[in-house]
Amino acid sequence: MTDPSPIVLSALTLLAYLIGGLPFGYWFVRLRLGKDIRTMGSGNIGATNVHRTAGGSAGLAVLFLDIFKGFLAVYAAWLVTHGNPIAVALAAAAVVVGHCYPAFLQFRGGKAVACFIGAFGFISPVTLLLTALAFFAMLALKRYVSLSSITGAIVYPVLFWLIDHPPAVLLCASIFASALVIFRHAGNIARLRNGTEAAFSFRKKAA
Repeated sequence: MTDPSPIVLSALTLLAYLIGGLPFGYWFVRLRLGKDIRTMGSGNIGATNVHRTAGGSAGLAVLFLDIFKGFLAVYAAWLVTHGNPIAVALAAAAVVVGHCYPAFLQFRGGKAVACFIGAFGFISPVTLLLTALAFFAMLALKRYVSLSSITGAIVYPVLFWLIDHPPAVLLCASIFASALVIFRHAGNIARLRNGTEAAFSFRKKAA
């Protein structure tokens, strides 16, 4: 098997970035409520803020769409290159970057947790399952989605290394994407420290 050319790698990485940048949270709330999700709640375009401001069904729809785009970007790279680890790693990193900094919304995006789930769940579903257990354990204990997401971002690369012994390029991609997810939660970390972070509820917050 020959390695993909730099042109193919570049094209697949760009495609993954553009897929990651599809702002489903923004579009969904705009179409459903005629409002800009960036002016509502935390201002984030992700599923958690959509859930809090537009309702549970809207939040679930955006969650699944964001997971799917992460999966799609990595699957496309895997399919075209017959599983080349460099192509897969670049696509996984790029789709997460695209969600965080989408060209479609002047590079103001989300925190990429759902997108990370889709991308790295494709790469290692067993690792993702165990990471999900850590996420939900933290959510049940503390009721903060942000803290649970940060926990998952820390846990995934460690478990990935221990369970899969992946190629270095894939491990580096998981570390990079996890670090970006944590970086995007900087505001949440500050609110957790000063006790002002909003706890998760299955009910939509009253207007």
